Amino acid sequence: MNTTEINQDSFKSNRKFYDDRNYPRGMSRSGDYTLAEVQLLEQYGVALSELSSGKRSPINEQEQHFVEVCEGKAEPEHKIEKTWLKYQNKVLTPKQFHTLFGKAKIASDSMASEAVDLDDE
Repeated sequence: MNTTEINQDSFKSNRKFYDDRNYPRGMSRSGDYTLAEVQLLEQYGVALSELSSGKRSPINEQEQHFVEVCEGKAEPEHKIEKTWLKYQNKVLTPKQFHTLFGKAKIASDSMASEAVDLDDE
């Protein structure tokens, strides 16, 4: 299989792919992807999504290899496969939440809330 070009018949779709749920401001503004990756996702994402979910059957060897990559049966060889796996990883992995306060701060706050009477001495 040619790993540098996408076959003209592969991954065809009538519309562009947008993920408004995970990227309400657009994938290009997220900082998660390069411009080339965003172009691949927008151009082929609908077909990639349908192929990976099983809604669409592969029509050629390149699409079949993509499905095998999604199922974990093959290693990604093409940029489009690597980009889709990166997208899946970003979307399916829960986002980490960071706070300014750690557990030590919470523990010291609970101690401070206990009444301390210094006048009894």
